[in-house]
Amino acid sequence: MNDGWRLSHIPNRPQHWTDKTLNRHIPTSDIYLDHAATTPTDPGVVQAMAPYFTSSFGNPSSIYGPGQDARAAVDRARNSVARTLVCQPAEVIFTSGATESNHLALSGVAWAAKLADSSGVIPHVITTAIEHHAVLHSAEWLEQIGFEVTVVPCDEQGLVDPESVREAIKPATRLISVMYANNEIGSIQPVAAIASIAHEHGIPVHTDAVQAPGFLPLNVDDLGVDLLSLSAHKFYGPKAVGVLYVRNGTPIAYQQRGGGQESGRRGGTENVPSIVGLGMSLEMADADRSSYSESCRELRNGLWESIQEMIGGVHLNGPDVSSAHRLPNNLNLAIEGIQGETVLLSLDMLGVSASAGSACTTGNTQPSHVLTALGHPVERARSSLRLTTGRCNTTGDIEEAVDALAATVSRIRELAAR
Repeated sequence: MNDGWRLSHIPNRPQHWTDKTLNRHIPTSDIYLDHAATTPTDPGVVQAMAPYFTSSFGNPSSIYGPGQDARAAVDRARNSVARTLVCQPAEVIFTSGATESNHLALSGVAWAAKLADSSGVIPHVITTAIEHHAVLHSAEWLEQIGFEVTVVPCDEQGLVDPESVREAIKPATRLISVMYANNEIGSIQPVAAIASIAHEHGIPVHTDAVQAPGFLPLNVDDLGVDLLSLSAHKFYGPKAVGVLYVRNGTPIAYQQRGGGQESGRRGGTENVPSIVGLGMSLEMADADRSSYSESCRELRNGLWESIQEMIGGVHLNGPDVSSAHRLPNNLNLAIEGIQGETVLLSLDMLGVSASAGSACTTGNTQPSHVLTALGHPVERARSSLRLTTGRCNTTGDIEEAVDALAATVSRIRELAAR
């Protein structure tokens, strides 16, 4: 079992805060079960990044020594990413994260199609109902400015049928965007099958693969994708740096003008320390994929089994935990008679960090679009929690987290019954 680096190892981190109302000490986020939202940067990655903030601070566009040292570091990171994706280094573009990568993929391909066609045909984009908002909001924006978008549904397990994608294809379809694995319920999509259908019609395919590193293979040829998005902070790398893979020959209109960085595809001085961190963390995630997946699966399954034993009225959202179509660290469950946000606040006071869904929608009063896309009523969507395991966790964490959750649910139900 993984007893590795934990949040409490951060130097000078306050271990407790005092709740004056309860007059007792409460641990602050000692048990972290929200690895789908973000992960702590690996200490080895931080160490590798450090020189590029200080001694090796040169601008990669400069021709003198310090600048060329930085350029070499960026090139090494690009080569590392290319090895993991099994692609050409020139097909790797560094971005500020998955949101930018997803937007560039959708808007870039859509605009390239529009600019290339003088006949006035409106380019058509296909995506799915359970995509991250980084994709769905980009698709909505395209629709607002005159492009056509079709959103295909999923089944009750959160899986997209490739045939529903085939049926949505039109003569003007210019892009299909289907996520590799869902961030809320962990459902793994049949991307390769969808890509095969798309390529029968000459349509490029984009996948938001943000949740995949460390769990799923990333060979872009095996997946059959032409564009792929990643974000380093999901696999123990730094925040605010990501990748967009673009297969050679894919029509795309690049959006960020200014300098000639990234071979003219994305203007702006490169974030050298974070790019170095991304390259290293992605390579580590892929190398440790088998052992990491098994560790997370064992912790996740123990969590689910204990919750079922201690709490009544609990229902799993998404594929079964034994299914090959679910990420091994993901547990999303609905608990009858509670509000997810209320439980999260109580768990936080007890030192457990979890989520009610996507980290990007925390505080949003709307129910999860993913859970409603599965056909669940609003009440079930609002009563759901997402718990995702990772390197920070031990079996002891799981036991304490279940105790905290059981006590919280019992108290909320008792109060509601009065």
